[in-house]
Amino acid sequence: MQKILSLLLLTVSLCFLSCFKKDTGCSYQNDTTLAPSAETQAVKNYLDSVGITATLHLGGFYYYVISSGSGNPPGVCSSVTVSYNGKLINGSVFDQQTDALFTLGGLIPGWKQGLPLISKGGEIKLFIPPSLGYGSVPVYDNGVIVIPANSILIFDIHLVNVQ
Repeated sequence: MQKILSLLLLTVSLCFLSCFKKDTGCSYQNDTTLAPSAETQAVKNYLDSVGITATLHLGGFYYYVISSGSGNPPGVCSSVTVSYNGKLINGSVFDQQTDALFTLGGLIPGWKQGLPLISKGGEIKLFIPPSLGYGSVPVYDNGVIVIPANSILIFDIHLVNVQ
């Protein structure tokens, strides 16, 4: 009888433990930041002034997909390898990298919301308002401001790989 009771207890324990979600070690959550309408309008005004047609995302940034890629899009906990350049609306490039590896959840809100619109091998252009970028804080590199506060950011991104 004791063997049966032990076996029953073990079976119930295993069933109970199998109901728990495994810890993936990722503490990131999907980003739901919304840009204020004034910022979204400022991006639209810029796009109109340079004759670019782009799609408005619910988060308040604009984008257009150059190629969608294939496979599953990245999730917030995905490791992504990207080649990109980032510039301001005056055309000055503030950053560019080839085959840079990031965890999507650790990036700015505009990237967290924009990169899942494509899959591995895809390319996208993002037009990001300040609140989905670096906001009201200037970004410095060696004591020099490379991204002024409240800047609209433009990114050309090639999603090389998703893991």
